[in-house]
Amino acid sequence: MDAKFQAVLDRYNQRAAAEAEEWASADRSRVHAWRDKYLLHVGEEVANFLRDLAIARKATRIVELGTSYGYSTLFLADAARVTGGRLLSFDVAADKQAYAREQLAAAGLDGFVDFHAGDALELIGEVEGGFDLVLIDIWKDLYVRCFEAVRPKLAENGIIAADNILRPVDARPQAEAYRAAVRADPAMQTVLLPIGSGIELSCLWTRAPA
Repeated sequence: MDAKFQAVLDRYNQRAAAEAEEWASADRSRVHAWRDKYLLHVGEEVANFLRDLAIARKATRIVELGTSYGYSTLFLADAARVTGGRLLSFDVAADKQAYAREQLAAAGLDGFVDFHAGDALELIGEVEGGFDLVLIDIWKDLYVRCFEAVRPKLAENGIIAADNILRPVDARPQAEAYRAAVRADPAMQTVLLPIGSGIELSCLWTRAPA
């Protein structure tokens, strides 16, 4: 991480702090109507964890389902820089990806990211597999379908990280449905990490030869 990375991260964190104040006084009856304007980011603790995990895994095929405004994209792209890999980032909102692209360019990391705008569940089927690390961070009712889409494309010992498993509380039923789907797959080893809003970390476990 260099000065350009830190400058972009500082801008993200300043925006997040301002939005947190606005959110605290927001009319909750209107939140769903304009929540798309907020970062709704994973947070710096989780983002750093994912970056370190990608580097430790030597992940060269990294996938992000849910670019949003590019907060986690920044950290995953930096991991791709270290590993000599690529980040494939998917989001249905082209305007959010445009913002993310500007931030990644300012950080000098746009050359490590392939942005895909559109329905992630459709687009994921069009890209080559061998995913070493996947971050799922989109609408929670799509988590099970996301797992089903990326599971066949995981590399040996590939990892899926799913955010927001503990919070928000009103999305807990969808989060639990996702956890049940992962645990029903005998090849997946999975654990819930109580960091940030809760990360379900799942690995495609390949047995060593006898």
